[in-house]
Amino acid sequence: MCSIKARFCEQKESCNFYIGRRLKHAATARQHAGDPGRVPRFGGLSDPNAAGLARAAQRGVATGSVDHKPFGQDRAAFEAKISDLLAPYQPDIICLAGFMRILSADFVAAWAGKILNIHPSLLPKYKGLHTHARAIKAGDAEAGCSVHQVTADLDDGPILGQAKLSIQPADTPESLSQRVLRLEHKLYPAVLARFARDDLRPVFITG
Repeated sequence: MCSIKARFCEQKESCNFYIGRRLKHAATARQHAGDPGRVPRFGGLSDPNAAGLARAAQRGVATGSVDHKPFGQDRAAFEAKISDLLAPYQPDIICLAGFMRILSADFVAAWAGKILNIHPSLLPKYKGLHTHARAIKAGDAEAGCSVHQVTADLDDGPILGQAKLSIQPADTPESLSQRVLRLEHKLYPAVLARFARDDLRPVFITG
């Protein structure tokens, strides 16, 4: 699923886009930024009925979408369509959240240094899927989430922030997922606010 969220305007003509499922990060990022001049201007989701589009409309944010399903296994064509949609806005930040797709090296290179991702583990631990189940099975004392710059390698790249909490004896992968998700909603906006000011110092949150 692909969403594309737009820009926090400053004096320069640049844009932030959001790609994933959780469009509400768009609004919370502006709140954390503490800058009324940073206004989201464009957002979208692949599902035309997704709640995130309604949130964007309520804030006067224009929307667009790229549905991956018609492209089947043609990842290059899908990514080309995303780039076609992004290019007119010259985005300076592309935020992945719940994207659940591996971007090609060509796409990452085309937008190098601009793509951020949030991953539900304390990277470099547990890249890929089933992160919460793997943390519980390993007997870890803590779990959490990480925001990182995207490179051509899976769930890799410089870490811009992490939020962590203690794993409880009664935790299941489902309960841990919900607890970590609440931290994601705090961490990503805080990282975005800092990154938008070209500040690459990591953000650390303990839940």
